[in-house]
Amino acid sequence: MIFMNDSVITYLETVVKGLVDHPEDVKVTKTVDEMGVLMTLDVNQADMGQIIGRKGATAKAIRTLLRVAGMKHNARVNMKINEPMGRASSVSAADMDAAIDDLKADLD
Repeated sequence: MIFMNDSVITYLETVVKGLVDHPEDVKVTKTVDEMGVLMTLDVNQADMGQIIGRKGATAKAIRTLLRVAGMKHNARVNMKINEPMGRASSVSAADMDAAIDDLKADLD
């Protein structure tokens, strides 16, 4: 089984807290399974854009740093960014209802 101490969690928290406007909302959890180590990141909804970055560049860079840190422990490390609850939908309920009605009409 893969053994990793909490230094990688601390490392990820430090990197992410330096990027966001709400560092108090940063939470990292670690899950270990046969595939490797999964670091799950929770941040404030307002900070999602800063963590993902333009075209995902920041998230990709953080994942690369984690993989390098994992190599030191002979572990495969990946990161998942949880989408915050309460995120505003880009599609309104009326638009969704209209799309469903159109699909139903096509089936008839």
